Amino acid sequence: MQRIDLRDLQPNRVELTQLIPRSKTDVTAASAISAQLIAEVRERGEQALFDQAERLDGVRPKHIRVHSDEIARAMAKLDPFVREALEEAIVRVRAASKAQVPPGSITTLAPGAEVIQRWQPISRVGLYVPGGKAVYPSSVVMNVVPAQVAGVSSIALASPAQKNFEGAVHPTILGAAGLLGIDEVYAMGGAGAIGAFAHGVPELSLDPVQLITGPGNVYVAAAKRLVLGTTGIDSEAGPTEILVIADETANPLYVAADLISQAEHDELASAVLVTTSEELAAAVSVEVERLAQTTRHGARVREALAGQQSAIVLVSDLVSAAAFSNAYGPEHLEIHTEQPGVVLDLIENAGAIFLGENSPVSLGDYIAGSNHVLPTGGQSLFSSGLGAYTFLRPQQVIRYSRDALHSVEDRLVALARAEDLPAHGDAVTARFTA
Repeated sequence: MQRIDLRDLQPNRVELTQLIPRSKTDVTAASAISAQLIAEVRERGEQALFDQAERLDGVRPKHIRVHSDEIARAMAKLDPFVREALEEAIVRVRAASKAQVPPGSITTLAPGAEVIQRWQPISRVGLYVPGGKAVYPSSVVMNVVPAQVAGVSSIALASPAQKNFEGAVHPTILGAAGLLGIDEVYAMGGAGAIGAFAHGVPELSLDPVQLITGPGNVYVAAAKRLVLGTTGIDSEAGPTEILVIADETANPLYVAADLISQAEHDELASAVLVTTSEELAAAVSVEVERLAQTTRHGARVREALAGQQSAIVLVSDLVSAAAFSNAYGPEHLEIHTEQPGVVLDLIENAGAIFLGENSPVSLGDYIAGSNHVLPTGGQSLFSSGLGAYTFLRPQQVIRYSRDALHSVEDRLVALARAEDLPAHGDAVTARFTA
């Protein structure tokens, strides 16, 4: 892993942004291809999805829409230990998601003058579960559960056709969907799937959705950007990221293992250690090298750790470490320090924060109860991870009595005239002069 030594520097936020190790993944570079795939689906519907699966996934599915009995069979054949783990994850994510649903409220501004705050669920959503280098039944849980908690009434799920399963969706994905009662599942992936969700496919009885959520590759991210406006999206999720803030008390084995756990996702995954201790940095380097030689996806891990997006960053103190992390805005932030709560108070930007040496990112990936669909590429500076709130729209309902309206008539008319919009005022005075 490359080293970045900031101990003799006091960079400001702009300078820190320039020093951040980041992959050069460019969503716009994939836009032309994604736009073509979306256009094919709009023009040729189901046939385009068949052709895209054959061309991009190496297999032609027997059917795009998965039959409900196929989902039931997959659920029945789930490995008992995997099923137990998924059921526990569902319970925990559901409990944590329920805490994300805000209560409604009524604000009384004067007698008869009320503004009602309500949270209205989106009616129909499309959830994308990737299926490239790994299988993600956990992403089924993370997408579906908060949507259900929010009250979404119509949920469609898409995952790529699998060559190893004769073009079917991976059976573990189907089994997870079955556990959650999802019966609208499609064997389609990539930008074509995003286009199908956004525009619908009549011959599949696939109606357009109002919101698309879920992670994916750069073509999925580009497609989500392209359909934004036709439908809503959660974010443009890119390769995974982990940033660890650690001091001299951190266990180098734990830190190295956590860096590798995220590096195994993808060659473009980002693994960053920010530390005040040169001794820890050296020890982590040794452990990373040792573990990378033995882990199953060692080649992928080594490429990710050697990439420009991964680094060990040396800083003079934990305040500087927090400042670096805030400028980076990591998807996953771990804090391995003697007093992690003190560092936490300095953190502003992160998708999810894992506090202390016994809270690894892997816990959040599966069974902590938190959601693992999180903003990447610095998007945590302005957005949050997936939650029940993602599927809710705040709406204000205004309810005034005649007397309450009359009490503000003069001031409303004054503002309308000041803005040269007299008809706005006339709409109120008409109620008292007719």
